[in-house]
Amino acid sequence: MITKADVEHVAHLARLKLSEEEKEAFTRQLNAILEAAGKLQELNTEGVEPTAYAIPMQNVFRPDEVRPSLPRELVLANAPDAVDGMFRVPKIME
Repeated sequence: MITKADVEHVAHLARLKLSEEEKEAFTRQLNAILEAAGKLQELNTEGVEPTAYAIPMQNVFRPDEVRPSLPRELVLANAPDAVDGMFRVPKIME
């Protein structure tokens, strides 16, 4: 069970200033969370394989395939500045 002193201690560690109402609210809320989590302890998990995901996961990537790309002229057509078939951008380092 979480006490008000526990909430004050954690708030102090986190450098949080909580009002008395907030301390009491957090104490109630944290105890409600722990109670709900405690109900999970009642579940019969005998024979259930541990998993990282609730549903089976599979690779959803498409296979790599070489395909033609856009012509360079078309790609550079709307570029604000291009030189020798490349984008020209402002210099950012000295």
